[in-house]
Amino acid sequence: MHQDVQEILFSLEEIQHRTRKLGEQISRDYAGKTLILVGLLKGSVPFMAELMRYLTVDVRIDFMNVSSYTGAQSGQVVIKKDMEQDIAGKDVLIVEDIIDTGNTLYNIKKMLEERKCASCKIVTLLDKVESRTIDIQADYVGFDIPNAFVVGFGLDFDEKYRQLPYIGILKKECYE
Repeated sequence: MHQDVQEILFSLEEIQHRTRKLGEQISRDYAGKTLILVGLLKGSVPFMAELMRYLTVDVRIDFMNVSSYTGAQSGQVVIKKDMEQDIAGKDVLIVEDIIDTGNTLYNIKKMLEERKCASCKIVTLLDKVESRTIDIQADYVGFDIPNAFVVGFGLDFDEKYRQLPYIGILKKECYE
């Protein structure tokens, strides 16, 4: 365990097991369809890569680089890189590492729906319902988590800790 991590919430094995279950459910729900996965950079990359391993439907991938955090504080949503594919008439699944306030996903989902996709759903590895400030729900959730600052498996604090092969709670003294 990394010295800055207070405790491990989910091991790599737990993440893989839960992601497999999500992949099976999503494959059933989109059977016979082509699904466009839209990963929100950077944190979603490990989760999206793991999820794709378990999908049995045709998949296309794209990415958006969206920022709403500076350090530990949530701020305004800024699109740094937009997706490249035309999604009009297509089924879209937004892939997110964590839903915290809900601000980012609310704005991204609204934007993608305005592009006239056939459907737009959300899969998230982590759901922190306690800190939600906007009413938005994920269609597929890996784990519900407490209102704690988590890192690892793509999640960061100031670009650190993304490489950790588990999800852990960051010690308060590291971000206060």
